[in-house]
Amino acid sequence: MKKSNDDPNIDKRLAAVCGLLCEACHVYIATQEDPERLEVLSKHYQKPLEELRCNGCRSDSRCFYCNTVCFMSGCAKEKGVDFCGECSDYPCDGLKAFQAEAPHRIELWKNQERIKEAGYEQWYTEMIEHYSCSACGTINSAYDISCRRCGASPSCEYVKLHKEAIMNHLEKRK
Repeated sequence: MKKSNDDPNIDKRLAAVCGLLCEACHVYIATQEDPERLEVLSKHYQKPLEELRCNGCRSDSRCFYCNTVCFMSGCAKEKGVDFCGECSDYPCDGLKAFQAEAPHRIELWKNQERIKEAGYEQWYTEMIEHYSCSACGTINSAYDISCRRCGASPSCEYVKLHKEAIMNHLEKRK
């Protein structure tokens, strides 16, 4: 389901309500492309593979976190909005807490503003570039310090900008 920067058929299922890009999620990447990585994540989260598999925020197949912990998708549906930034309560306390929990969420406010300003299609195209390796074009997650395909470092612009916060987060999880 990978899309190129010039693809006019952007898949909205991969544009998360909160402002994250599903294609840059380590669980999404593992589900779509890397069964070994999915096994590692299954052991890390102590969840069966079936509960980890994810096809994006707006799909029928979402990982355990997005199905049980994430409130944003249901909230957006209830309020009739596509993205949190369209809500009259934005940013709510729940979204603020979510944003503060992990470094892959650092740019949520910027993303919501960009979605409002340029539309989700343009934002999506920009995010594909933001998470793509400059050497080989592979989309990486915020936790891929080096490109998962070619080994280039940093793996993408996002990691280049937020490497210190990402590394601190990873050290705490050891």
